[in-house]
Amino acid sequence: MSTYVLSRVLSIPAREFKEAVRALSGPAGASFAFADIHSLLSKFTPGELRDAVAAAPEGELPPFIANYLSAMVETACAKHGIAVPEWIRRVPPLEEPAFGSTLASLRLHLLTHSPAAFRRRNIFIDSSLGDRV
Repeated sequence: MSTYVLSRVLSIPAREFKEAVRALSGPAGASFAFADIHSLLSKFTPGELRDAVAAAPEGELPPFIANYLSAMVETACAKHGIAVPEWIRRVPPLEEPAFGSTLASLRLHLLTHSPAAFRRRNIFIDSSLGDRV
């Protein structure tokens, strides 16, 4: 679908979210794209969030990126008290745990302090939506 057609069909929040997700596979790297997605999810009102994340991302994302994105969206939905979109439920959790640090001494902390949406997806980090590291 052309950019022009999408601009007429998608709301501004949906278009911003779609573009930010597309950047996950861009040359700048996922960490910058996740920072942009974090900023978007944090600023959306409940209605804008519902609209922005209603459609599943286009194309197939690598498992870690798909799970991290899903956990971010799930956390944002929980903070706003809105239902998680259906596409989130179709993203299977990672088979192997992924830790936000390579330091073995931090693993117990990460295992016990990771936000629930991330733990369910086998991702162990020390901050979540609304937090910055």
